[in-house]
Amino acid sequence: MRRTIILLTTIFLLFGNNVFAGNNESPFQEKDYRNSLKITFLSWISGSTKISYERAFSNIRQSGEFCTSLIGAGHDKYDNDPRGFTMRYGHKFFLNENTNKSLMGFYLRPEVVYSNYHYNRQSDGLRTLSNETALLGTIGYQYVHKRLLADFWVGGGFAFGTPAETFYHHGFELWHFFNTVNTNIALSFSIRVGICF
Repeated sequence: MRRTIILLTTIFLLFGNNVFAGNNESPFQEKDYRNSLKITFLSWISGSTKISYERAFSNIRQSGEFCTSLIGAGHDKYDNDPRGFTMRYGHKFFLNENTNKSLMGFYLRPEVVYSNYHYNRQSDGLRTLSNETALLGTIGYQYVHKRLLADFWVGGGFAFGTPAETFYHHGFELWHFFNTVNTNIALSFSIRVGICF
């Protein structure tokens, strides 16, 4: 009998306020985090370190995301000693109506990416500037589990500027496939992982 009273008292203390206050939310419902801090999962093996911050806007299924990277802080896969930075801003339009998690779901994201770095040319070793901008449209899915987040996307768009001879700009890659080259076509795909707060 004593155990039953203790159990009922504990249940009342834990859940009683929600029941008597008319609150219909489950006491086990996860908190809706509106901010996230992420790293680009594969950036280190491609020559840079990328960190991004995302903020979900109130009352609409949209968010803004700013990403910056330090080019040269990672594995130099082309052996050309790149040094510089990349900045990008993307505006996400979430396609589902999941109001429980502001940062979760399928999305469309227009974004602008600016890449500026120097590297050693393969032909003569001279330091050369690559200064390239891309206007991209991406589609992706962002998954949230408690405070952990994973973001996957793919997209493409228009690029202009001074391309690198490798066609890789630490945030997007210029078209150089199937024996064709077009420095005005940019492709982007990646995975980001992070935490919500």
